Amino acid sequence: MKKKVLSVLLAAAMTVSALAGCGGGSAEETAPAETTEEAPAESGEEAPAETAGAEPVALDIIISQYGNYTQEWWNQFESDFEAANSNIDLNIEIVSWNDIYTVVNTRISTNEQPDILNISGFADYVADDLLMQATEYTSPELQANFIPSFWESNSIDGTVWALPILASCRALFCNVDLLAEAGIENPPTTWDEVLTACQAIQDTFGDDIVPWGLDISTDEGQAAFSYYSWNFGGGYVDANGDWALNSPENVEAVEFIKTLIDSGYCNSAPFTDTRYPLQDAFSAGTLAMMIGPMNMVAADSTVNYVAADLPGNQVALGVCDQLMVFKDEEAENQEARTAAITAFFDAFYEQETYSDYMVFEGFLPATLDSSEYLAQNAENHIVGGSDVTGSSEYFATFCAVLPNCEFYPMQKAEWMDVRNGVIDVEQQVCTGTIDAQTALDNLQADVAE
Repeated sequence: MKKKVLSVLLAAAMTVSALAGCGGGSAEETAPAETTEEAPAESGEEAPAETAGAEPVALDIIISQYGNYTQEWWNQFESDFEAANSNIDLNIEIVSWNDIYTVVNTRISTNEQPDILNISGFADYVADDLLMQATEYTSPELQANFIPSFWESNSIDGTVWALPILASCRALFCNVDLLAEAGIENPPTTWDEVLTACQAIQDTFGDDIVPWGLDISTDEGQAAFSYYSWNFGGGYVDANGDWALNSPENVEAVEFIKTLIDSGYCNSAPFTDTRYPLQDAFSAGTLAMMIGPMNMVAADSTVNYVAADLPGNQVALGVCDQLMVFKDEEAENQEARTAAITAFFDAFYEQETYSDYMVFEGFLPATLDSSEYLAQNAENHIVGGSDVTGSSEYFATFCAVLPNCEFYPMQKAEWMDVRNGVIDVEQQVCTGTIDAQTALDNLQADVAE
C-alpha cells in the first residue's frame, strides 16, 4: 500500500489539537454559513433574521480559476448564500490565472475594480491606497480562526490587508523503496545526511536513478533559495525585517546548492528544469528525493513514498493566495456594504463550507477549525470533477506543517527584484561565474540602495 507520510509525522499531526485534521465536501453538499431562524418579511414570505430589513447590497467578486470545476463550486456557493441572505446579491466572476492580472488592472484603470478580489499579491494595491484594512470587515471570530502565520503573512508594517484564501506548503518527498535499497532507512534530517543519501543512491543505481531533484530555473528558483537559506538558518530578511541577503547562512546555502550540482547528485539541467518534469520523474520512480508541493505526486503513481520535514531547521515554504477588499468611495451606504462583505467572508470560511472548497480544489485550509476538521472528515467531501473523496491522512499530515511555514516577503516593494536576483545568484554561482559571497554582496547592495 502506498505510504504517504512518515509515521512520526502522522503522530505529530494527530497530537496538535489545533491542527489535528483537514476535510471537505461536494459542491452539492455545501451549506450556507451560520443561518439563523427566519423572520416574516412584509410580503408574507420568510427571510433570514440576520438580513431582514437590511438595505440591499450588490457585491462584485472576482475569483481566480484554480481548476476546471472552480465555476461549478462558486455557482453553488452563490446560490446558497443568496438564499440565506436575501438582501445581498453576489456577482461572482471566475477568471483564469492567465488573464486575471490584465482584467483587474484594466478595471482599476477605469475605476471599475471589484468589491472583493482573489489574486496573489496586494502590495501595489496598498501603495495606491485602493484596499480596505482586513480588520475593517473581518469579524473577530474569523480573525482568531486563521492560522496565525497565514494571517500575519498578509500584513505590511503591522496592518493586515488581505485574507488567505487557501494554503500550500512544501515538504521533502522520498522514494522509500529506493532509499531502502541504497541502505538508507529514514529520510535525511540534516544537509550532511542529504549528501550521504545522494552518494548511496548514486553508488547503488548509477545513472538509472537521479538522487536529488533541483529547480533553480527562472520559473521557481526563488523557491530553491528559500528551501536552502531558511534551513541553513538564513533567509531574505533579518529579525527587524530588513534585507539580509548576504548573510553567512545564505552564502553557505548557495554553496550547498553548488555542491549538489558539482557532485552530480541532481538532474542534469537544474538551470532550466522546472519542478513539473521533476515531479513527473518522482511519480515515475526515477527520482529518489525532491522538495515539492503537497500535491506533487501523480494520482496514478505507484511509488511508495513519504513526505518528511525539510532537512536542517525544518522550515517549510508556505504559499497562499489572498482575498482582498477594494474601497468604494461611491457606495451609498458604507456600513451596509461592509456588513455584506463581512457576511460573505463568514459564510465562505464557515468550517464545512470552507473545508469543502479545500478538498474540491485540492489545497490546504488557512483556518484552524478546518485544519482540525479535515484531518478526520476529509472523506465526507469530493474532489472537483470526480467521485474521489478527500483523504484525512493526507490533510492531517500537511496541515500539521502549516504553522511552521515561512513566506516570501511579497509585502516589500523590492520583492520582485529580490526574487529575480536570488535566481541570478544561484545560476551565476553554480556555473562558476562568481563566488557566492560576492554575488550575494552585490545583490544586497543593489536592494539596499
